[in-house]
Amino acid sequence: MDLALQISKFFSEVEESRIEIYNEFSLQHELGIWLRGNVPPPFKIQFERNVRFFDRNAKCVKSEIDIVIYGPDDERKYAIELKFPDNGQHPEAMFSFIKDIMFMEQVKKIGFDKTYAVTYVQDRLFYDGPKTDGIYAYFRNHAIIHGEIRKPTGKKDETCVIEGHYRIDWKTLANGAKYYIVTL
Repeated sequence: MDLALQISKFFSEVEESRIEIYNEFSLQHELGIWLRGNVPPPFKIQFERNVRFFDRNAKCVKSEIDIVIYGPDDERKYAIELKFPDNGQHPEAMFSFIKDIMFMEQVKKIGFDKTYAVTYVQDRLFYDGPKTDGIYAYFRNHAIIHGEIRKPTGKKDETCVIEGHYRIDWKTLANGAKYYIVTL
């Protein structure tokens, strides 16, 4: 199942104003509803599913997956983690995007076939601006997301360790918004 293609088709519906999203909650639910109509049975699409439902001993940076898609007897499982930041705090939100990638790496290790970190933004400062170093480099300068990444603000006492190598590829919609899909 090519969920990245399905997610891109969903954003085409957003671009054409056939689906309206206005915050992260609406993104999660509209995408889930859209997937229910476009993913063949017998797959289930569920929201906010705890990782321990799939692995009782799972230890992840987060406990609940935004959207899970799985078949009977858990033979195939997919996870989607979503972000739709709408209150600025750009470096903090960017670190949260990185944390989602780490979470999806962890979820994949507990037996998911594919996982996806998806971000939708309407604020250009997430992908364009004067700063292009530090956390900004991953989202404005195409730097590879890999290794230890430290929280850029506040106490700076939190880190994410990214095992894979990922590059953010922003897709532009006609309404001026952008999104990316990181497939793990």
